[in-house]
Amino acid sequence: MRILVVSPGFHGYASSFGRTFASLGHHARVHVYDHAGAGVDRIGMRLLHRRPEHALAQRTRRNLTDRAIDALRMYRPDAVLVVRGDLLDQAWWDALAAHPARRVTWMYDELRRMTYSDETLGRIGVLATYSARDADALRTRGVRAHHVPLGFDALEPIRARPTRGVTLIGARYPSREEALRRLAGAGVEVTAFGRDWSRHPVDVLRTGAYAHPGVRSGRELSRGQAYGAMRDSAATLNLHADQDGFTMRTFEAAGVGAVEICDRPDVDRFYEPGAEVLSYASTDELVEQCRRVIADPRWADGIRARARARTLAEHTLAHRLRRLEQLWA
Repeated sequence: MRILVVSPGFHGYASSFGRTFASLGHHARVHVYDHAGAGVDRIGMRLLHRRPEHALAQRTRRNLTDRAIDALRMYRPDAVLVVRGDLLDQAWWDALAAHPARRVTWMYDELRRMTYSDETLGRIGVLATYSARDADALRTRGVRAHHVPLGFDALEPIRARPTRGVTLIGARYPSREEALRRLAGAGVEVTAFGRDWSRHPVDVLRTGAYAHPGVRSGRELSRGQAYGAMRDSAATLNLHADQDGFTMRTFEAAGVGAVEICDRPDVDRFYEPGAEVLSYASTDELVEQCRRVIADPRWADGIRARARARTLAEHTLAHRLRRLEQLWA
């Protein structure tokens, strides 16, 4: 089929969806709807996230919507995957409803963080979300909603990135910073990668994160580098904030063959704790898990192998996109 993916840039995942569809035998085209150029475009995108009622934000939303509609009309797809989509206004959904293409919308975030109205949700068509809680709530409101978790992009090349000790790759939340400081205080070597962890002067100025995180840190990594850092460190931490869905990191860390240490025991929906991933319920238990991984690499290697095998068998993006194909059929 001719498939159009309409997605935010989202750390390069838009391209991942397109090439995964291609690997499944489809002709896929990707339209990144939140691409911002320089100057006014970039300011408009910032306002759209922070002050959506602002006139420039509204103009930016119309521009994003018009470009998405143009892509739909030019490509004339048989099916459309909309990823998130909340920055597009009602004209997009009207154009999509009038088009003969089959369609599904996939959310990688909780609805409470998005700007959808109840009216739009009722007209959006089939909706998939990584949040089982949102899927249940939407179904009670009459929306055709399904729980479809995120997954591992097995087509992304892994770039070797040997890193000592335990790694964390992601945003700098207070809860994460506290966990890393506790580990470092217990003598566990840790490194955090990301723009707001970085002490590089450019990153400090861009983020305003002037306070030192108290642990060794590095700059933001490309996804291939992040895969390598997770795989090539003793273990990698998957620490959630207030998400109720499981992030991409859950499946990526396991998929690259890392020892993943997760802060949520309900990861057992996807992996066997203690055999394929590690989970913990207290900081003392986290310290103990990290120390054991470092002290017993043979035991850790067994976790790595089982995690990767389980992921490739059940939790890749190809598995998720096949599920989305069933929903728009």
